[in-house]
Amino acid sequence: MSKSTKLWGGRFTGQTDPLMTVYNESIHYDKVMHTADVIGSQAYARALCQRGILTTAERDAIIEGLNKVEAEWASGQFQIVPGVDEDIHTANERRLGEIIGTHIAGKLHTGRSRNDQVATDTRIWLRGKLVEIEACLTDLLKAHAGRAAQDIEVLMPGYTHLQRAQPIRWSHWILAHAHAFATDLERLRQLYKRVNLCPLGSGALAGNPFEVDRDFLAKELGFDGVIGNSLIGVSDRDFVVETLQWATLTMNHISKWAEDLIIYSTAEFGFVKSADAYSTGSSLMPQKKNPDALELLRGKSGRVFGQMAGFMYTLKGLPSTYNKDLQEDKEPLFDCVRTVMDSLQIATGVLSTLEINPEKMRAALTMDMLATDLADYLVRKGVPFRETHHISGSAVSLAEKKGLSGIDKLTVEDYKGLCDKFEEDVKEVFDFERSVEKRAAIGGPCRKRVLQQIEEIKAKIAEAAIFRV
Repeated sequence: MSKSTKLWGGRFTGQTDPLMTVYNESIHYDKVMHTADVIGSQAYARALCQRGILTTAERDAIIEGLNKVEAEWASGQFQIVPGVDEDIHTANERRLGEIIGTHIAGKLHTGRSRNDQVATDTRIWLRGKLVEIEACLTDLLKAHAGRAAQDIEVLMPGYTHLQRAQPIRWSHWILAHAHAFATDLERLRQLYKRVNLCPLGSGALAGNPFEVDRDFLAKELGFDGVIGNSLIGVSDRDFVVETLQWATLTMNHISKWAEDLIIYSTAEFGFVKSADAYSTGSSLMPQKKNPDALELLRGKSGRVFGQMAGFMYTLKGLPSTYNKDLQEDKEPLFDCVRTVMDSLQIATGVLSTLEINPEKMRAALTMDMLATDLADYLVRKGVPFRETHHISGSAVSLAEKKGLSGIDKLTVEDYKGLCDKFEEDVKEVFDFERSVEKRAAIGGPCRKRVLQQIEEIKAKIAEAAIFRV
């Protein structure tokens, strides 16, 4: 291979190991940034024209030529040249030279390095994907708010330690996860602001010698501002790490949500059933209906976490400015973004089509779950909670000794024997709906507070969305 085919080949006289050529290339995955690279190069051509490096005619030729390059990518006609097109930047510049001539095309890279070019491309590409992810996440939140309103009458056990604890509304469970996803949405919108900063004009590391107008570049490319130090401009990958970290936490929330639904879908619970569109069968057992979509969501959370941890290990020992190790940001970032987008859409589909069994949920409610309500009854009669807790526990024990099916089967006389504060109205305690409605503080499962939570989720969705370039 001739050294003249390399953008950096002038320094070298020897041949590159063929394996090293392949090892060094990133074109086969960073080609997804072809549009970002074209947009960034067109803006840079305008900036060079401002400084007199390009004539107006040369600028226009470059811009039009890059439009043709992008059209080839869009139509699938772009031909990658193995061994020559190391990355998307090299490929686009090579093809531009073929279209408009290398004399003009060769001026485009004046004062620019692939170091600031790749940082710019990655930020342009990523911010567009964050907008798409935001749309997927808001759809998931809308599905949660919709199901919570639709199923508000359904009661179910709330669990701690996977043990039945207290009665709640099914909608309250839905909204617990919705709150986690709403916080993810808030973090995503904050993340976008840190991604949307312009490194272009930082050069290889020491800035641009032709005084290109970086504020102009930022405005042309839709960035909120410039990165104010050229060294960090080319080497900063915190925005990639933060995206991977955001994705890890969001996927963790999806995994927890999926785990609950997997448990609730078992025959032992029977609370929910996934639609056929999100289930599969067994190759051996014809009766099986497996919640594969939920299991895949749970599994892919580990994949995303691994990508984040792996790239952080890559970064931790790097010296300042650009090092080729930073090429390792692309594959985990690209895969992570795709995984998160797919997962959010699958989760939305699962929830939107989920079949619930209110009768099973109601049947899982047992009177012992009202033991705390019994203690609260005595609190309202003036008995300290620490005493009422003990008395309520004694009622549970007494019902067991008598072989009764629940504490609601004890007589008023039985209760009076435990505490003289018990009266005939103690029987009113043994009502699951009443128990839920008693929990009316902000964030509780009563109807009023569930409806309030639904409106809060809708309000968070409606808050200022990501600025769309």
